[in-house]
Amino acid sequence: MRTRTVTLLTALVLLLAGCSAGGEETDDGRITLRFQSLAWQDESVRVNRELVREWNATHPDVRVEYVQGSWDSVHDQLLTSFEGGEAPDIIHDASDDLADFAHGGYLADLTDLLPRRLKSDIPQRTWETAAFGDGVYGVPFLQEPRVLIANATLLERSGVRIPTPEHPWTWAEFRQVTKRLSGDGRYGVAWPLKEPVSATLNLSLSAGGELFHRGGDGRVTVRFEEGDRVVPRTIHDQVNTDRSASSTTLGSGGSDTLPGFFAGKYAMVPLGFSYRQQIEQQAPEGFDWRVLPAPAGADGLAQGVSPQTLSIAEDTPHKKEAAAFLDFLLQPGNMVRLALGDWMLPTGEQALKDPALHTAERGWATGTALAAHLRPAPAQSVRGYAEWKDKVATPALQEYYSGAIGLDELRERLEEDGNLVLALPACAGRTRPCRPGPRAGKPVARRAPGGLASPPWQLSTRSSTPVSAGAARTPSGCVVAPVP
Repeated sequence: MRTRTVTLLTALVLLLAGCSAGGEETDDGRITLRFQSLAWQDESVRVNRELVREWNATHPDVRVEYVQGSWDSVHDQLLTSFEGGEAPDIIHDASDDLADFAHGGYLADLTDLLPRRLKSDIPQRTWETAAFGDGVYGVPFLQEPRVLIANATLLERSGVRIPTPEHPWTWAEFRQVTKRLSGDGRYGVAWPLKEPVSATLNLSLSAGGELFHRGGDGRVTVRFEEGDRVVPRTIHDQVNTDRSASSTTLGSGGSDTLPGFFAGKYAMVPLGFSYRQQIEQQAPEGFDWRVLPAPAGADGLAQGVSPQTLSIAEDTPHKKEAAAFLDFLLQPGNMVRLALGDWMLPTGEQALKDPALHTAERGWATGTALAAHLRPAPAQSVRGYAEWKDKVATPALQEYYSGAIGLDELRERLEEDGNLVLALPACAGRTRPCRPGPRAGKPVARRAPGGLASPPWQLSTRSSTPVSAGAARTPSGCVVAPVP
């Protein structure tokens, strides 16, 4: 109860601090736009504030006010501000959080608002992460692949082949390498899988995993096929058969593994690319670390991502001015500044050519080489995915990775409980067809952070749709019914 109370108070404070009526215009005609940023690292906050100041210095008639938001509570905070008509004009979020707001009519369709330069600079596969129906509801601007952070000393001492983006390890080779790196109280790898679903699905794209399959009738089923099994089977066998992966880190977050990594207990840790900043800041003097590409499968180095996004509120009366600010913020040079501040990769192709992103120092060149292989996360646009992930996939994967159930039972649980479809919206066509609900359970501390596959869920009405036998309402008010 205390956690929930603190979370609600946090959201309320953010709302009162930065979510007064948006798009204000003074008597002299000057417009003030509120830009809610989720930058949290000192370097990133500094860059965002600098860019706002630079805009304001050259645009006296359109002033931008910087508002500090938080990844910890952004979904519920935005929901509250949307419902109250007090949303920020310009919204920083992540693509996997946009579906509810886009379908709910809270975000502006950017299709005709953005300049041609910006549209052409970001690849189509990346735009798909923020596309819902016929509209685009966010500009994906920062992204990060999952990489292997390795203890360079242990790696070189072992004599194993060092992988590169041009010649990565296969998943089978990766398993053998972790066995070779294990022994004397050391594990070859530590998998921090407190949130196992996203990591498993995104990495499974490399092996051809899809999991979600839409039929000709529009219904989507979960099928756990051979390509979907490669990554979870590798992790399971490292933990339970080879003993080359620590079982104690399966319930940990990425930061939790760093002390053991620095102490030499783990030779490698799979982490998001931006974790390099924490490692650079926290590693003991003389500790030598290296960035390696994640293993490759039948589809090469492909992996899913959910980029950070910038959106415009539907309710703002100054959409063109807000779009002009986005165009300024995401000029190639500015996009590079934002990426360096967050230790992530820009999505723009011009920005990706910047020499600062191609240096071997701190693994920048390795990460940049992976940018072309990033794809939209398999289920980020799914309505109802959060409930399925929390209630079905997370406990099933956790039990499988710990050795409590086998691969066949994992498949049965994912497929049986995943074959659900939401009724088509009876409120389609309304300005705000359905309201998104708050996230189920405790807020997740998001690191910002991946096409858009046809979603296995469809939006339903909240209370006007009768609940038939065998169906149930989700926490967001939608009706879930088993597929006949």
